[in-house]
Amino acid sequence: MFENLSERLERSFKLLKGEGKITEVNIAETLKDVRRALLDADVNYKTAKTFCDDVKDQAMGQDVIKSLKPNQLMVKIVHKELAKLMGGTAVEINTKGSPAIILMSGLQGSGKTTFSGKLANMLKTKRGKNPLLVACDVYRPAAIEQIKVLGEQIGIEVYSEEGNLNPVKIAQNAVKHAKTYGHDMVIIDTAGRLAVDNEMMIEIENIKKAVNPQEILFVVDSMTGQDAVNTAKEFNARLDFDGVILTKLDGDTRGGAALSIRSVVDKPIKFVGTGEKMDAIDVFHPERMADRILGMGDIVSLVEKAQEQFDEEESRKLQKKIAKNQFNFDDFLSQIQQIKKMGNIKDLAGMIPGLGKAIKNMDIDDDAFKGIEAIIHSMTPAEREEPAIINGSRRKRIAEGSGTSVPEVNRILKQFDETKKMMKKMTSNKSQKKMMKGSR
Repeated sequence: MFENLSERLERSFKLLKGEGKITEVNIAETLKDVRRALLDADVNYKTAKTFCDDVKDQAMGQDVIKSLKPNQLMVKIVHKELAKLMGGTAVEINTKGSPAIILMSGLQGSGKTTFSGKLANMLKTKRGKNPLLVACDVYRPAAIEQIKVLGEQIGIEVYSEEGNLNPVKIAQNAVKHAKTYGHDMVIIDTAGRLAVDNEMMIEIENIKKAVNPQEILFVVDSMTGQDAVNTAKEFNARLDFDGVILTKLDGDTRGGAALSIRSVVDKPIKFVGTGEKMDAIDVFHPERMADRILGMGDIVSLVEKAQEQFDEEESRKLQKKIAKNQFNFDDFLSQIQQIKKMGNIKDLAGMIPGLGKAIKNMDIDDDAFKGIEAIIHSMTPAEREEPAIINGSRRKRIAEGSGTSVPEVNRILKQFDETKKMMKKMTSNKSQKKMMKGSR
């Protein structure tokens, strides 16, 4: 996502390279290109125009600041305005209530049901909540079955009423059920249509009146671009929702919805969906998204993802093993498994400043570690524990067992050895710093 916009903006900033000052003439040319880039990304026309006007107001006549060149100053201003355009700061979901009720809205196919499951899973695993999922889509075939399967997958109860076609009653009964059985969150999945219609709107308005939710969230498929913004306007006019959820942000989308929706409906984007897995949900941070659009990476989100997956106790044990030079292939395999849990490999690499552009055209899939895992699994317990014993005949056997070649096995053994040395060096550097700290 945003790859084309990032490239276009980078080209626009190059127009200022070598200039000593931002002037009426050179900024006009640059902003003309920026506006085109935004429109190509399917950003709302009025939003694109207002954005460029704001950037111009910020930039006009500013001299070069210290070591900043005009193109660098422009990047700084555009970054600030992009973050502002998308809301400025992250906005939390309201979880106060006994129970707190979240009403999900959106068109059919927007990913509403799947996201209800993702949200419930996040509230359970990261916020310590006890959510109840409610199946109120009584029209779409298999909708109730879908949410039941999701609930079973993440270990969360799903409330449904077989044969009851009154979603208002189902929602009211679900809230009573939640109070009786100690659920502190209720997430109501409602019916969607292929287009906005009055019947659907009346129904969801009636659910809203009946249960008085703390949060109404509008779920929108970011791949629908400008249509998503128009649909958001219609839903907001009827429901006055509290926030937007953008799904399929990992897809081949131009990003116009993410950039336009806040300015058009004046409601924050609260979460984004970034994949198929049930943990592929992120809080929306406008500043971090601006970083990514401008090719600056997103180290903060990468570190947060790593912290979620890496167990502190396990990390301490691993550090001790490295210090004693006991790091082995079982530990190596364990680290690979934890990295895989963090999400899509290409998306993760794109969070590292400068790397996103470098890997743009590379085909990096989630099977990137498949060969390494196969090689490790083909080793005996003794070989994993003590890789030094892996001689020529063992290497040949491992290659045959993993469906790879001897050169590939050699490469993995070399990589493991280099990783081990690097980790040992890092650990000893940390120990030295601790000792120096203690001696002061």
